[in-house]
Amino acid sequence: MPAQIFISLSEPERVELDKAALSRMTPVRLVARAKAIRMAAANTPSYQIAEHLGVGINTIGRWRKRYAESRMAGIVKDRPRGANHGGKKTVDQETLRQKIIKKTTQKKPEGATHWSTRTMAQVMGTTHSFVNRVWQEAGLKPHLYTHFKVSNDPHCEEKLRDVVGLYLNPPEKAVVFCVDEKSSIQALDRSQPGLPIKKGRCGTMTHDYKRHGTSTLFAALNAATGAVIGACKTRHRHEEFLSFLHTINKQTASELDLHIIVDNYATHKHDNVKKWLKRHKRVQLHFIPTSSSWLNLVERFFGLLTDKALRRGVFTSVKELEATIHDFIAHHNGNPKPFVWTKSANKILEKVERARKALSLMRGV
Repeated sequence: MPAQIFISLSEPERVELDKAALSRMTPVRLVARAKAIRMAAANTPSYQIAEHLGVGINTIGRWRKRYAESRMAGIVKDRPRGANHGGKKTVDQETLRQKIIKKTTQKKPEGATHWSTRTMAQVMGTTHSFVNRVWQEAGLKPHLYTHFKVSNDPHCEEKLRDVVGLYLNPPEKAVVFCVDEKSSIQALDRSQPGLPIKKGRCGTMTHDYKRHGTSTLFAALNAATGAVIGACKTRHRHEEFLSFLHTINKQTASELDLHIIVDNYATHKHDNVKKWLKRHKRVQLHFIPTSSSWLNLVERFFGLLTDKALRRGVFTSVKELEATIHDFIAHHNGNPKPFVWTKSANKILEKVERARKALSLMRGV
């Protein structure tokens, strides 16, 4: 193996590389090269850099050489491949690159749901490292996917504008609460104690567990302050929802109106709830569109609760689980920070319309 080229950086060069590696506007291929040079300057061996970035060790050696010769200009632009052969190789590789991108985005492999670098390389008659490079440069990640669902609520626009209006332009002398239930939270105990984290090894938990019952958290997030009112209950019927509304009403200054954002769960629309609202004129419910839980900011709090207190928690009883939940809420309220909404209703509706058109095309409508 040839000797590694030593990389030494001045402070301006270090700042330039940091900016390229961390900026969201930097092309993917340049981000990888900037990270490689930063690691090389820290005397990281080429094989470790290659493993970290998922590229070949020869590629790292080439980037080292080009930076040593031309500094930043050496890694910003790709040099033509096959220049000694009249450019034929460059043309062939660009054609292959376009075919790989087209097949990745428009076709599925036989007997599988998505492409891997090796299955694509086998079909296209190239190497998996070339496919990996093409995907990195094009920003394609076939192994990943995200969930989505476009709301079919006939009153989607009306509800969306109502809720977003509360976030961006809340009424005076009023409090906006985002309310929802996190139901069926399980009190899970592991069959064996987990091993603690140590150098070179993450913490461990057994894959199996014992169930000790469930609880339901009713939570109201103050959209302006980020503070949370919470209550754990055994069930989530309209009776429990009414009890929680009473709690919110009791804990809010009487001179303020209450605007409460909720989803379309049946308990929120029960006749007894409607009767209660008629008796408490200052309380008004605002319903988000169906299939739009992301529009309710309390879901962000539920995400924090799950990540920081529940997912890796060990609970021998429902009482212990609920104590942990209340402790988390108390700690959160010690220094609350609001989740700031920035998207306008028009921007969201434009995105929803694009999604509907794309779905129509996929269905052949």
